[in-house]
Amino acid sequence: MKVTLINTSDAGGGAPAACMRLLKALQLKQVDVAMQVQDKKTAEPCVNSISNSRIGKLRSKFNFLYERLPFIWFKAKDRSLRFAFSTADAGTDISNEAAITNADVLHLHWTNGGYLSIDNLKQLIATGKPIVWTLHDMWAFTGGCHYSGDCDHFTNHCGNCWMLCDAGDKDISYEGWVRKTDLLASAKNITFITCSHWLADVALTSSLLKGHRVEAIPNPIDVEIFSAKDKNIARSRWNINPNAKIILFGAANIMDRRKGISYLVDALNDLKTNYPDTEDIEILIFGKNKAFDVGTLPFKVHEVGIITSQDDMAQLYSLADLYVSPAIEDNLPNTIMEALACATPVVAFNTGGIPDMVEHQQNGYLAQFKSATDFAKGINYVLNADKELLAANARNKVLNTFTNSIVSGQYIKVYQSMLNK
Repeated sequence: MKVTLINTSDAGGGAPAACMRLLKALQLKQVDVAMQVQDKKTAEPCVNSISNSRIGKLRSKFNFLYERLPFIWFKAKDRSLRFAFSTADAGTDISNEAAITNADVLHLHWTNGGYLSIDNLKQLIATGKPIVWTLHDMWAFTGGCHYSGDCDHFTNHCGNCWMLCDAGDKDISYEGWVRKTDLLASAKNITFITCSHWLADVALTSSLLKGHRVEAIPNPIDVEIFSAKDKNIARSRWNINPNAKIILFGAANIMDRRKGISYLVDALNDLKTNYPDTEDIEILIFGKNKAFDVGTLPFKVHEVGIITSQDDMAQLYSLADLYVSPAIEDNLPNTIMEALACATPVVAFNTGGIPDMVEHQQNGYLAQFKSATDFAKGINYVLNADKELLAANARNKVLNTFTNSIVSGQYIKVYQSMLNK
């Protein structure tokens, strides 16, 4: 059985990381697996890129700008939404690439950013090969948004999109919904996989996925890389006070509207004002930060910027007393799974796929949605709870649910069922 994973890139975000981890997990099961990407950023030998040449790189850049700039300039209601909606108007035909033609199963992941247009997805369906499509967000079953917020238009048909400055009955979200209706009408042997039970439940309400097979399978994680490291050694390396209570927060882009940093600011101020024994608290932040003023936080802040090494990330999780995720829209965040694997409890909002990982007052705290007050309560709870018990529960949750062996085994069953069909 030959499987080809298809993703815009092999590194540089949540979906690329999850896709690469699945590739490694399948390799451990002796599956003949390759990855087809637009932009190759790793040295992984079985990853094939369409932009290795200068012409290929220029084409990829053109496709990205061709799709993105018109939306940013003329369609997006405000700047915060410039990457929240993808039209998939531009892309590249990869149906004749060797990794595609040689595969028994094609496994789509996140293909936006100018990699595959809706027409290019049709070309892959036209190969007649079984297709698995792992959904890392809602895009596959909406008119173009990656997360719909409070909007449920996708349950009937899109249009009058709240993200657009020229919203109307026949706006680009409606056009996208019509194009995807046509796309999926020709998809006879396709299975949709969601990384969380929440996303599976939402997907099943979409008019676009009516009649299609939808299953929930989480992302895998390497529990050897992501495991508890010596806290004192880690703190010494990163110049962190060995006696401080460290609250860790991070994201690929901490200013992403979905990551909810404003709620974290409010929660930390609430914590400082309303709870005792906060003098030793310090904040550690990783990820891209172009605009956030860390001076708005009421505690000492350490910033370490963008971290690309998994070993470094494991050290950061291990030196922290807890990891916080104030995200208001998310599927199955890698950072939460990574923190738990490193035996670090997590405080997060009870939303999206997060409850698949965080068990309230067992391995962390699930705060009431968008309640900074309850988020502060959760931080205080974790800082003062039985640390050994929370840590053990955090690690065991991952060992029992998200290991390479468990997740790859679930995917292999799906592949085999589709080939048998």
